[in-house]
Amino acid sequence: MFILLLIGAAVRRKGLLKEEEVRHLNRVVFIVCYPCMMFTNLYGADLEQAFDWKLVGFAAGFTFAVIGAATWLTLRIEPDPRSRGAMIQAIYRSNFVIMGLPVAMNIYGHGNVAVTAMLIAVIVPIYNVMAVIILEVFRNRKPNPAEICRDVLKNPIILGGIAGLFCVLTGLSIPKFLEGVVDDLGVTAMTMSLIVLGASFDMSTLRHTGRNLVICVISRLLIVPGIGLALAAALGFRDVVFVTLLAMMAAPTAIASFTMAQSMDSDGELAGNAVIFSSVFACLTMFLWLFLYKTLGIF
Repeated sequence: MFILLLIGAAVRRKGLLKEEEVRHLNRVVFIVCYPCMMFTNLYGADLEQAFDWKLVGFAAGFTFAVIGAATWLTLRIEPDPRSRGAMIQAIYRSNFVIMGLPVAMNIYGHGNVAVTAMLIAVIVPIYNVMAVIILEVFRNRKPNPAEICRDVLKNPIILGGIAGLFCVLTGLSIPKFLEGVVDDLGVTAMTMSLIVLGASFDMSTLRHTGRNLVICVISRLLIVPGIGLALAAALGFRDVVFVTLLAMMAAPTAIASFTMAQSMDSDGELAGNAVIFSSVFACLTMFLWLFLYKTLGIF
């Protein structure tokens, strides 16, 4: 991840991409690549296999609780609607796609993480749908419920999810050559997002995003997993199920939050900084959470 960020920074520094071109490239990723990634997350998924209602209910309920708490906090401390949307997204939306399966597979091995894949297929669409709704609500304009609903349904990521869900529910298959193209574009989404993020980073933005950035990073890496993992342990979640929740709750802010914030008139600078700095510190905090609960015998 950091190498890709550095490549993006080097590309911008060498003048290979100008500021306007970075924004255009980010728009391409948002409209073309992320819908494909959303589609592939759902397409062909067997949601009944390894489905755990208790796990899904807890994970989804906790996600909505974090969104509610983050919304309450930002409404009290941040007057700018654009920054409110970016903050809420940075606090609740973790990099579960990239962190979930690798963390679980490193501990339990291939073939033993079906429950992790199942939860990713359920939680990531919730993350994306709520992000679109939140960013639409907190755009710098007077909220109009009908207009917000229309914009949510027109959002490329939502359309990708609807297409994937339609295929799951109907059993519809797309031709193999198209499946390969969609898969390639979906994989490209994360790589290009990191390069664009690296090219967009500007140290001067830290001066006016500093306080909110600290709140987002501490909330994302310490407060959210601190509360969530304690509840999970108390409710009896153990082994690979607990590690799956740990990956969901303790991971840094999702890369997609930057792409969406910048593309939907939110505070892209704050969103980008939250991704970068939470990713840096997560190298330490995720290790500490794993070490703590491994020592306690939870997994």
